[in-house]
Amino acid sequence: MSPRKAPASSPTKELKDTLWKAANKLRGSLPASQYKDVILGLVFLEYVSDTHWKSLADNAKSPNVGELADAAMQTVMAADPALAGTLPRLYASVDQRRLGELVELLDTARFSRQGPRRARDLMGEVYEYFLGNFARAEGRRGGEFFTPPSVVRVIVEVLEPSSGRVYDPCCGSGGMFVQTEQFIARRDGDPGDVSIYGQESVGETWRLAKMNLAIHGIDNTGLARGDTFAEDRHAGVQMDYVLANPPFNIKDWARDEQDPRWRFGVPPAGNANYAWIQHILSKLAPRGRAGVVMANGSMSSNTLGEGDIRARIVAADLVSCLVALPGQLFRSTGIPVCLWFFDMDKAALERSGQVLFIDARGLGYLVDRAERALTDGEVTRISDTYHAWCGSAKHTAYQDVPGFCKSVTLEDISAADYVLTPGRYVGTAASDNDGEPVAEKIARLKKELLAALDESARLDEVVREEVERA
Repeated sequence: MSPRKAPASSPTKELKDTLWKAANKLRGSLPASQYKDVILGLVFLEYVSDTHWKSLADNAKSPNVGELADAAMQTVMAADPALAGTLPRLYASVDQRRLGELVELLDTARFSRQGPRRARDLMGEVYEYFLGNFARAEGRRGGEFFTPPSVVRVIVEVLEPSSGRVYDPCCGSGGMFVQTEQFIARRDGDPGDVSIYGQESVGETWRLAKMNLAIHGIDNTGLARGDTFAEDRHAGVQMDYVLANPPFNIKDWARDEQDPRWRFGVPPAGNANYAWIQHILSKLAPRGRAGVVMANGSMSSNTLGEGDIRARIVAADLVSCLVALPGQLFRSTGIPVCLWFFDMDKAALERSGQVLFIDARGLGYLVDRAERALTDGEVTRISDTYHAWCGSAKHTAYQDVPGFCKSVTLEDISAADYVLTPGRYVGTAASDNDGEPVAEKIARLKKELLAALDESARLDEVVREEVERA
């Protein structure tokens, strides 16, 4: 089998690479915690205000270009209450020459000349590209605000959120919402049919999300700041879709044993994985659905009651699908990860009492030595398998595929002590069978090996004779 190749570069790759190199010039003059705020703030300003951007670009060589940038940010926030407290104001403290060079380069990109829709799309691409590069540069910290796009696409393509309330309780930089909007656009739907609700505890990351949604033309008024466990800022609101990548295995979290969200059992103090899962289940509407990134340990852990909580959730028939993902998708962590999918009304799918297991660990291509991604075709294969299992008329009838997917009854899962690791159920892929009887194949290979050894010995003798003649 030939190795998987990375998808072809988009037409804007050269532009994005050029901008990234220019942005890197500022790295040495800024604390790491401020670096991406400064860069993404400029990208956002160019998108949101032609007037203020033109004034800044015209004065890019000015020794006080940073003060002008700070003033522009303040004016933009004052004019739009939804942006209050969102934009950075620290440009006066940046290396003014390098800042001016970056402003000039961003200005030459001429996004506004691409037409309104294309300009927005290009700016959104640049913003997401920068987010991804910042996440890679920051390593483990980058995982706090960035979920790999191919992982988000699997969740979005499985859930197909096209209308209703879409929620992320730990929304990072807002990637789940951006890909939801892109999914709707690909289906020629109306993004206005979706209402966005999110919450993020880290102030810096919350600001990134507000800018990210605004630059993609998405209403960001539903993004709240705060700790979801300590205070659900969207309490009482039932969601049609939940898409989430909670921080894995966090030990220090706001745990209240009396919290009514713990319907299936109180999560242990030392790990919030089942707190996130139960919070998400508590938010779903009667026909709501969810897709959640989790550490692989969540599928099998029995520590401090987690196994009992998992068993109760499965027995309540709320789990629709488990997907084991390949390693190295997250540059920020070496922890193997999986996707949980929940459905509050599996009876509507005619899949009551069953769970779909997909083992996708063998998929993906290497972006570089440290990072893997799923191809568009692999994302489609996973989502098509799920929709076929659900009985979608757009897909062929579902069939178990040894080594990749299997539909399993709750009785069989109970017999396996509610361990949900897909590899336990899907078995191994069928090996290629060339039709040659095993005994004949062994005899043939033995004969070929002996012939090869004889030829090797003959060549050794030829070489020896040539050396002795020399």
